[in-house]
Amino acid sequence: MSTYTALTDAVGGSLAVSALVGTLPLITFFVMLLAVKARAHVSGLTALAVAILVAIFGFGMPWDLAMLSASQGAVFGFFPIVWIVVLALWFYQVTVLSGRFEDMRTIFDTIGGGDLRIQAILIAFCFGGLLEALAGFGAPVAITATMILALGLKPLKTATVVLIANTAPVAFGAVAIPITTAGTITGLDSAHIGAVVGHQAPFFAVMVPFILLLIIDGVRGIKEAWPAALVIGASFAIAQWWCSTHFSYELTDVVAALAGLASAVILLRFWHPRGADRVRESLGVEKPPAPESLTPGRVWMAVLPYVLVVAVFGVAKLWTWGVNIPAALAATDVKIPWPGLDGRLLNAAGDPITGTIYKFQWLSSPGTLLLISGLLVAIIYSSFNGNGRFKLSISNALAEIGRSFWKMRWSGLTIVSVLALAYVMNFSGQTISIGTWVAGAGAAFAFFSPVLGWLGTAVTGSDTSANALFANLQKTAAEGAGLDPYLMTAANTSGGVVGKMISPQSLAIAATAVGMEGKESAIFRSVVWWSLGLLFLLCCLVFLQSNVLSWMLPPA
Repeated sequence: MSTYTALTDAVGGSLAVSALVGTLPLITFFVMLLAVKARAHVSGLTALAVAILVAIFGFGMPWDLAMLSASQGAVFGFFPIVWIVVLALWFYQVTVLSGRFEDMRTIFDTIGGGDLRIQAILIAFCFGGLLEALAGFGAPVAITATMILALGLKPLKTATVVLIANTAPVAFGAVAIPITTAGTITGLDSAHIGAVVGHQAPFFAVMVPFILLLIIDGVRGIKEAWPAALVIGASFAIAQWWCSTHFSYELTDVVAALAGLASAVILLRFWHPRGADRVRESLGVEKPPAPESLTPGRVWMAVLPYVLVVAVFGVAKLWTWGVNIPAALAATDVKIPWPGLDGRLLNAAGDPITGTIYKFQWLSSPGTLLLISGLLVAIIYSSFNGNGRFKLSISNALAEIGRSFWKMRWSGLTIVSVLALAYVMNFSGQTISIGTWVAGAGAAFAFFSPVLGWLGTAVTGSDTSANALFANLQKTAAEGAGLDPYLMTAANTSGGVVGKMISPQSLAIAATAVGMEGKESAIFRSVVWWSLGLLFLLCCLVFLQSNVLSWMLPPA
C-alpha cells in the first residue's frame, strides 16, 4: 500500500507557491460565506471539496488517503465535538423545561437591587457567561438580549451590550470546546492551552463591565457604579485564571460566572450605587415592581444544576483519594488506528505519524460528563416538584436530547465539515506549508497571531471553527519562528473572543432578539470599533508575553 509524506514545498518545489496553493480552501470558505453568502455548512463542504482537490493534484496525496483523512476529521467533529455541544445545550434545556430557569432570572433581578446598570452587567456578563459555558453558539446573546430589553434599555444599546458582554467567556464556551479542538488538531496539551488562555482572557473580563457601564450610562455611570464593575469583573477574571490553571479548563466559565455573581451578592449587602432612579428616568422606564421573593429552597434548586456540574467535573478531573477517578476514566478510552490511514502517513524521518489514531472517549468525554450531570439534575427536579409548581419528567428530559440534536443539526454539520477540512489540510501538508511560510515574519508574527483567530471567528461565528482552521497553522508558524506554540495557539483562541461580536451569525441573532431584523449594519457599526480596539490590545499583550512578559505564562 502506498504511503505519503507531507512536504512544505510540494507544489513546484517552492514553499511560497505551496503556501499560496494551500490557502485555496480557506479562500473558498471565506468567499462562500462573505461573497456568495452561502450558509456555513455549505461553505464548509465546498471548501472541503477544494481541500481534497488541492491535496490530490497540488500536493500529490493519494486520493484514498485524502478521503480517509476527511473521514477521520468528520468523525472527530461528530464525536466528541458535536456530542459535547449538543449535551451542553441539553443541560441548559433541562433547567428551562423544569421551570426553574425563571427562578434564576428572578435571582438576578433581586441581586441587582433595581439598578438597571448592575442588572444588565449581571445578566449579560455573569448569566451570559453561564449560558456560554453550557449552551454557546448564540444562545447567550439571544436569551440575555430579551431579558435586558425587558428592563427598558433601547434595542440598539441592548444589542451592543450583549454582544460585548459575550466576549470574555467565548474561549471557554460550551465547556471549552474551542480549546479542546485546538489541542486535538495540534497535538498539544489542551489543558495547558486553556491555562495560557486563562492568562489572557481575564484582562478583558476586568474591562468588559466598565465598557458596559460606559455604553449604558456614559462616564457618569462609571463614576457612580464603578465598584460593582470592578468587583464583578475582577472576581470573574480571577476565577477564570484560577480555574483554567489549577482546576478544570472545561468549567472555567461556570466557575467564573458563579464567582462574579457571588461577589455581587456580597458587595451589594454593604454598598449601593447612586443614580439608579436617574438612569430609569432618562430612559423613560418606570421603577419595576419588587421581584418575587424566593424561598431559600427555590434559590438552592435554581443554582443546583451549576453546583452539580462543577461537582461532577471536579470528581472526574481531580478525585484521586482512594480511587484515581481521572485515571479510571482515561482507561476506558478506546484508541482506534484509523482504518486504511494509520501507518501510511509518514513524517520526514519515515516514521508513521500518531495523528491517525482516533481516541473514542465514550466515558471520559466532557459531553458524557454533562449527560451524567443533566440526568442527576433531571432526577432531582422530577422528585422535588415544588408541590406541582415545577414539573419535569425523566422521559421528557431524555426526549430533549433528540430535540437538541435536531436544533443543532446545521451547526453540527458545519463543525463536521470544518473538522474534515482541517484534517485534510493538516495531513496533506497544506497547513504546514502556510505556517512555515508565515513563520518568515519571525518574532513579529507574535503580534499578528491573534488576528487569525479574530478573522476566523468573525467570519464563521465560531471560535471552535477558527481553531479548527488555524490552530495547526499557529503551531507550525510558532515553531518555525522560535516562538512558544502554546502561546500562539492560545492567541488564536483569544483572538476569536474579540471577533465573535462582529460575526454575521452573532449580529443576526442579536438583531432578531431586539427586534432590529434587517438593521444588522447599525449593530455592526456600534460594536466594530470595540472589537478592533480590544484586538489591538490583545495583539500587544500576546507580543509582550512572547518576550518581556514571558514570566506571566504558566509553566509547561
